[in-house]
Amino acid sequence: DIEYVNPTFTQITGYAQEEVLGKNPRILKSGKHPPEFYRNLWETITSGSIWHGEFVNRKKNGELYHEQATIGPVRDSSGEITHFIGLKLDITDRKKLEEQLFQMQRVEALGRLAGGIAHDFNNLLTVINGYVDIMLRELREGERFFEELVEVRDAGRRAASLTRQLLAFGRKQILKPKSLNLNLLIQDLSRMLRRLIGEDVELVIRLAPDLLPVKVDPAQLEQVIINLAINARDAMPNGGRLVIQTENVHVDGEFAAFGGGSPTGDYVLMTVSDTGTGMDEETRSHIFEPFFTTKKSGVGTGLGLSTVYGIVKQSGGYIWVDSEPGRGTTFKIYLPVLESPASGGLEQKTEPGALRGEEVVLVVEDSESVRSIVCRMLGRCGYRPRAVSSPEEALKLVESLDTPPDLLLTDVIMPGMSGRELVQKLKQHWPRLRVIFMSGYPQEAVSKQGVLEPGLAFIQKPFTPQVLLQKIREVLDSREEGGPLQSVSQDRDAL
Repeated sequence: DIEYVNPTFTQITGYAQEEVLGKNPRILKSGKHPPEFYRNLWETITSGSIWHGEFVNRKKNGELYHEQATIGPVRDSSGEITHFIGLKLDITDRKKLEEQLFQMQRVEALGRLAGGIAHDFNNLLTVINGYVDIMLRELREGERFFEELVEVRDAGRRAASLTRQLLAFGRKQILKPKSLNLNLLIQDLSRMLRRLIGEDVELVIRLAPDLLPVKVDPAQLEQVIINLAINARDAMPNGGRLVIQTENVHVDGEFAAFGGGSPTGDYVLMTVSDTGTGMDEETRSHIFEPFFTTKKSGVGTGLGLSTVYGIVKQSGGYIWVDSEPGRGTTFKIYLPVLESPASGGLEQKTEPGALRGEEVVLVVEDSESVRSIVCRMLGRCGYRPRAVSSPEEALKLVESLDTPPDLLLTDVIMPGMSGRELVQKLKQHWPRLRVIFMSGYPQEAVSKQGVLEPGLAFIQKPFTPQVLLQKIREVLDSREEGGPLQSVSQDRDAL
């Protein structure tokens, strides 16, 4: 029985001294340890040895806490064990930090894995989706294999979406951030969200006036809201209410520490709440892991919330979830306020009927299959492609030309010399050479090459013929020859 506890014990557990004196230590048991755990403890200390270990114990109010313990026997003058002394340290905060570190390491490892396969997979999808689009342009609905090719095209786009979601989880996808009023984005999405969640779910939108701007990729943030809405809908099979609201908030030091180390400062807070089934603690601890899902087999990919997590973190924000079984779920997303809003220029658009041309396009791509499909795309629209497999071949080719090509379309990362280095060499002779960079690598690898800087034209693999041809016409038709270009949104379905 307990004969003495010090003041720290009462502070941590919530029990007053008189409440525990004479009681057995089992009043602290949480039920988180198997019987063998306690059996080993008692066998150790009753044999005269010292036991070292960790407990998950329960406070008087029911809250769990972690403690590190050393328990040893006390002997009388004859050597008989009369008492045991337990020296304990509350390590709850340390365990939380260890779990956060473990999660970060797991995210980083999975991100590296996703980044490693992204390049080859995106090259393959460029070829698959490209040839399917070309064949569909030659067929009419109802002709032989038309429906089958549509299925292949749709599967290819879903595969591209999976790759994008994996990169989002690993925070390695290429973002196109811009100054944005989150209220306007939510208002634009509201009609789609109402169709998405169904008539039996009430959508409530509460938008704070004078909401401060944030700098995010609008398409990616749309994905965040849609994924959260889908999850909320699935958690309310019998109907319910989905609430989306915004507000300006200031994060102080105390909340920052509670929120896992987020910096203090001004944020825009978006809260997405539902009245669904909710989640227990075990489920909450896994929801941001890729491929973890509570849905039935064959329903969903398990990438929805991991994608949300990756997009928010890569955008410089923070996400927090609160949920209990039977009490619904609330996601809080904190996005840092844009300190000095910049007015973004309008995106250039090209009419679908103006994608043809007769210009000479030099294609530099080390993948033979990608090089082939790109030349097919160009040739079918009147362009005159010249293709080489390396920057070195490109330099030899241009030495024999009296005039420069109208456009250079080059891969970014290639053996021996990068696309950026090739451009620098070619521009020594042709300063006004127009250039489009392309790559299937994730953002980390591409950004190191300096091709994502403002004013440079870039296209992410996999791309469709429509996206490629539109980008080419935008570059060739830019008013100031060789001048800077504004970034242009790509077809989201094609990425």
